[in-house]
Amino acid sequence: MTLQAAQEQSARSSDGDKAGKTEKADKADKADKALYGGTSTRRITVHDIAAAKRRGEKWPMLTAYDAMTASVFDEAGIPVVLVGDSMGNCHLGYETTVPVTLDEIAILSAAVVRGTRRALVVGDLPFGSYQEGAVQALRSATRLVKEAGVGAIKLEGGERSLPQTEMLVRAGIPVMSHLGLTPQSVNTMGYRVQGRGDEAAHRLLRDAKAAQDAGAFAVVLELVPAELAAEVTRSLDIPTIGIGAGPDTDAQVLVWTDMAGLTGGKVPRFTKQYANLRQTLGDAARAFADEVSGGTFPQPEHAFH
Repeated sequence: MTLQAAQEQSARSSDGDKAGKTEKADKADKADKALYGGTSTRRITVHDIAAAKRRGEKWPMLTAYDAMTASVFDEAGIPVVLVGDSMGNCHLGYETTVPVTLDEIAILSAAVVRGTRRALVVGDLPFGSYQEGAVQALRSATRLVKEAGVGAIKLEGGERSLPQTEMLVRAGIPVMSHLGLTPQSVNTMGYRVQGRGDEAAHRLLRDAKAAQDAGAFAVVLELVPAELAAEVTRSLDIPTIGIGAGPDTDAQVLVWTDMAGLTGGKVPRFTKQYANLRQTLGDAARAFADEVSGGTFPQPEHAFH
């Protein structure tokens, strides 16, 4: 082999080593930044959410209403936890989300923040806490940021909530919009699929784009036809989060009591049970009660002397 050929072979080998190292570094960087399964332990921000959209990464979101449950989801790697006004139905015993107060949201949001280290915690603005206008919305959102420590807030409505969204974003508070079925409007729209028909679909798409233009960092699409949700997702630069909106949104969210099988009675068709905690807890309660009534609990090892 001539000297020139040897030098060329050495250069090719060096270039190959560099390419291999670059590829490994890129993979490690991607693993570090991934929302779900990522190795970074710092608190997730809305900038990470935006980066996931650019990477085409899909990610999960769950609700939580207390520190212990939130800590379980945080340890499981759930990147975004929503303290939703769904607490009204599944935690506080209300028939709808309408009675939920800002005080209740603030108390439970603070608990969820204390129970998490990595997840971005989003606090819901409940009915009556932002509908008066932008100033009321800023006052309410400021409470959740300052008192509870949430990293973002969620509010319902597209064009009708633009002044509120714009005000909060200007004040430095990240906003997640909520379109489609908006449970706080249950008294006027009921619980039914939204966006069916050309006119309704165009209106929802317009609302989504308006929310993005106002500065929202993400949009929840609830009970929306899958095809429309896919179109909205393609049309936006910010991520969409589906619940009953088909598989093509950037993320998916479920109410945790539905996901874990704790909710009793009929549950929405778009949910999926990944456990049966209602059965598990019921069995545990009956086993405890049987041992107490039968005199077999506590045993000597459970007592102090």
